[in-house]
Amino acid sequence: MFKVLVSDPISDLGIQQLMDAEDVTIDKKPGLSEDELVAIIGQYDALLVRSQTRVTARVLEAGSSLKVVGRAGVGVDNIDLPAATSKGVIVINAPDGNTITTCEHTFAMMMAVARHIPQAYAKTVGGEWDRKSFVGVELRGKTLGVVGMGRIGSEVARRAKAFGMDILGYDPFLTEEKAEKLGVKLASVDDIVRGADFMTVHTPLTPETRHMIGAEQFKVMKRGMRIVNCARGGIVDEYALVDAVNEGIVAGAAFDVFEVEPPAADHPFLTHPKIIVTPHLGASTIEAQENVAIDVSEQVLHILRDEPFLNAVNMPPVAAAVMTQLQPYFELGEKLGSLAAQIADGPVGEITVGFSGDLAELDTQPLTRYIVKGILAHHLGSDQVNIINSLHLAKERGVNVVVNKSHAAKDFTNLVSVTLSSRGETTHVAGTLLTGYGPRIVQVNGYTVDVAPSGHLVFISHHDRPGIIGRIGTLLGSNDVNIATMQVGRQVEGGAAIMVLTVDKGVPKPVLAEMIQLDELKSAKEVTLY
Repeated sequence: MFKVLVSDPISDLGIQQLMDAEDVTIDKKPGLSEDELVAIIGQYDALLVRSQTRVTARVLEAGSSLKVVGRAGVGVDNIDLPAATSKGVIVINAPDGNTITTCEHTFAMMMAVARHIPQAYAKTVGGEWDRKSFVGVELRGKTLGVVGMGRIGSEVARRAKAFGMDILGYDPFLTEEKAEKLGVKLASVDDIVRGADFMTVHTPLTPETRHMIGAEQFKVMKRGMRIVNCARGGIVDEYALVDAVNEGIVAGAAFDVFEVEPPAADHPFLTHPKIIVTPHLGASTIEAQENVAIDVSEQVLHILRDEPFLNAVNMPPVAAAVMTQLQPYFELGEKLGSLAAQIADGPVGEITVGFSGDLAELDTQPLTRYIVKGILAHHLGSDQVNIINSLHLAKERGVNVVVNKSHAAKDFTNLVSVTLSSRGETTHVAGTLLTGYGPRIVQVNGYTVDVAPSGHLVFISHHDRPGIIGRIGTLLGSNDVNIATMQVGRQVEGGAAIMVLTVDKGVPKPVLAEMIQLDELKSAKEVTLY
């Protein structure tokens, strides 16, 4: 018999599969302290939690029989993943359970902001019959811009089409082919900002997406835009949005999320007559709460019975001999993936991973997962992508992952390469481990370099002309940006060339924009590798 502990409030319907299983017994003990949990966890094979229970390293150490921890929800912030991995405990969650409920809440907010429903309700119950102040707009015939075409964004697009809306869709992994299948027009964020009547965001919050809708976007935004955010606080600059509403650029907004939750009592959203707010209710339906529990219960049962399972968020056991040989390359692989994602243009359609030399003899799937994680995490956020779900997420977004192996590594004992295909163009990077130096980037788009993949890097594509290095150095120096190292690569004298700078701090965007205007420069991109 398997013993399962449920330490947070979860409905019987959510765990019915476990309750009905003849080989499972369940104890429901919500509200345990860490000490109380540590005292009893050793007798259980599985632990089911929501967000209240903190599954610490101490709890996992005491869980001598523990095989799996199931989180009835999306995030796993309350679970110590490294400790679970080191103990061989599988951690699973329910990434799909909130899709429909968040989609429907998005539509509820869109309808509310289109028809002024909360404002009209407040005035009516306050005793004032005012029809003239609340003339709204129809959704039919309007253009909806969906920023983030993952599970939720795609569901929103499907429903918007039923309302007779035209859809502009943006996602770093959305290709023309996939957009056509979804019935949306592939667009950039700028296309959406300039051309949509409504905009809804469904991206994770990452350094790339923080304030992706900010003052610069509001300057060129189509007048009369209505904005909905049921994803993450911080994707839209809240104070820039207030200014845009006050200036008449944005006709209204509806937010379920804030940069800081709960918001301060004096937050301007809370009193603005044209902004609707709800307290992060995107996943708050009976069905969603039950669905995530049902999904997790099913996978827990599979794991206990040693059957195939889904939605693991940590590393499964790897053969010790293989791990010993691959582990030194994990950091290199993840950083190569992140580098390729940051310098590529357009949505990623295919990822080609190459292993040359001694690595070709090994089962390199764990290393492939790290590489794909590095690519996807740049767009989706490191809290959304891990080495277990990276290949699944790539497949889910229609990104093909190809692995090539070759025993010949030319000048290196081992070489790891990453090629991203996007709209007919390719981005190629390669790296290796150098004795005494560690991970190194050795190839970028056909040019030979030697760069440590760490910190702030600037990749510059330019024509090989006298003086260009001096002009770039002068520009950065005059803006208090110190160059730590510089690598220059070229194929022929006077032709196309590449320059890779490591700098002590990030280059301000206005400085980068000024750099691109220099004669002989074709492009300049800043990359951050942690």
